[in-house]
Amino acid sequence: MGLPALALLLASGLLHTQASSPARSFQLDYEENCFRKDGAPFRYISGSIHYARVPRPAWRDRLLKMYMSGLSAVQVYVPWNYHEPLPGVYDFAGDRDVEAFLDLTAELGLLVILRPGPYICAEWEMGGLPAWLLWKPDIVLRSSDPDYLAAVDSWLHVLLPKIKPRLYQHGGNIISVQVENEYGSYYACDYGYLRHLLGSFRALLGSEVLLFTTDSIQAEELRCGTLQGLYATIDFGPGSNVTEAFGAQRRVEPRGPLVNSEYYTGWLDYWGEAHASTSSASVARGLEDMLQLGANVNMYMFHGGTNFVYWSGADFKDQYKPVTTSYDYDAPLSEAGDPTKKLFAIRTVISKFQSLPVGPMPPATLKYAYGWVALRKVRSWAHGFVLYRTQLPWDVLDPAVLGAPPHHVCDRGYVMLQKYRGTLERDGQTTLCVTGRAGETLDVLLENMGRISFGANISDFKGLLGNLSLDSSPLSNWLIYPLAIDTAVQQGWPHTAPPQSSSGARAGPAFYTGTFETPGIAWDTFVKFPGWSKGQLWINGFNLGRYWPRRGPQQTLFVPGSVLHVGRPNNITVLELEGAPSTPLLLFLDRPLFNRTLSYGTAATE
Repeated sequence: MGLPALALLLASGLLHTQASSPARSFQLDYEENCFRKDGAPFRYISGSIHYARVPRPAWRDRLLKMYMSGLSAVQVYVPWNYHEPLPGVYDFAGDRDVEAFLDLTAELGLLVILRPGPYICAEWEMGGLPAWLLWKPDIVLRSSDPDYLAAVDSWLHVLLPKIKPRLYQHGGNIISVQVENEYGSYYACDYGYLRHLLGSFRALLGSEVLLFTTDSIQAEELRCGTLQGLYATIDFGPGSNVTEAFGAQRRVEPRGPLVNSEYYTGWLDYWGEAHASTSSASVARGLEDMLQLGANVNMYMFHGGTNFVYWSGADFKDQYKPVTTSYDYDAPLSEAGDPTKKLFAIRTVISKFQSLPVGPMPPATLKYAYGWVALRKVRSWAHGFVLYRTQLPWDVLDPAVLGAPPHHVCDRGYVMLQKYRGTLERDGQTTLCVTGRAGETLDVLLENMGRISFGANISDFKGLLGNLSLDSSPLSNWLIYPLAIDTAVQQGWPHTAPPQSSSGARAGPAFYTGTFETPGIAWDTFVKFPGWSKGQLWINGFNLGRYWPRRGPQQTLFVPGSVLHVGRPNNITVLELEGAPSTPLLLFLDRPLFNRTLSYGTAATE
């Protein structure tokens, strides 16, 4: 038979292969109250991991440990603002290569439950929504506001075509896709918005993909967060009565699989509060109770990771509560990716319901205490964040009150008038006493501590939102300088700057630099800030996040070995905002330190 004739028979369907593979499917079964994967009943045990909180070189290690724990799936958020920093400007390179991350999950045999938002919460900056949405001050986020929907649709038309070929039905490993996130907790309760998202997801992903929602077990939240055409799932932690909690799901989904999309293995930390911890026994007990009911469970988090750069979000619970740089979450895999007692307790529970993968659990990553490193002061105040500048309009010979209306300093303002005068803080100190001469420069360096990521206040504008006043007289003629500190540091600044005299003042914003070499290895480490106040740390241009030992509970920053050099100096850059110690030293350790003992390893108390 010639090739043209063969092609004709194939096209007409008259010639069949001996064994055509059955169509891949992942569906709801409302009769048997389960999922069906390729027609067979299926229950997943899953864990959350956020690729944006894990350096790309560590993705494989973390995912392999999740697989070896007995998980069949991972749950993954996609933070919109991580990929679209400016309207129409997209970044999917390096650590942001979500397609590479998804392909790695498939390679390791893990299914994926994808949560592409557009809003994700996740204690992430502004819940994953881009701050540039607030360029339209009256925009109503997470609603049918036409400006908001236009931005959402533009983003989904970029993201979802990358997702579609990776759906299970198309040969990939994504079994389900969440629409929005805990929408019932948001005041808008806009069903038109949910219907719009449902239409967009269906148009871009097809009619077969399983779409779902997640909400708490509160009746009002389930009323506002669910929509016909989206399978309703719930979230709750170890302290809940499992039967009652799933009863809440049954009130909105009388039939179908039981699903806890966020079973909390721990909790997040806020600056200035105790380190959160949840006992391994209670987590394991709740997991076993759910699995005995035949429920599908995703553990949030299984590996928390780190809020590098400025990505940590904030909550508003009577006051503004910024989240720490560490997102350890007291999770089964620690911030550094180490298996904990909690992981092995969970693994033991899973083994009662299904066989575990053959082979050992990969060990903890190697750590190294590189020791003390001396730093030098190189600049008196910061070329970073946003600087507000004006001149004193008159002599202030007797101390006058410099103040801001409530909630107008977002979030911390470092005040300099000839010298550092102190800090104005959102929901904290809002006045300072100052003196000065007419014409002297008044600088206020504004720091964004993270946009609110949950609740009604996510339109969280940053900066100086109203005039400061001097003895109740408003100051005007402000110049505003948005200063790109990260770009400068990545280009080697300020290591090329001459050092300042050691007798210079240590108070107020200033840059400090230093170098250290590794002894032929580049292992993970933790850096401690003895005597330092608050600021930001870069090593080799990589922004490791905020430190704030004075406020706690976090006392160390995690430094992935992948950011370190071997055989050449590692450049340290510190922006200290309030005051450095008289001898500026950093201490590199082989374990993290919090204000209280961690639930794993031999971590000491502070």
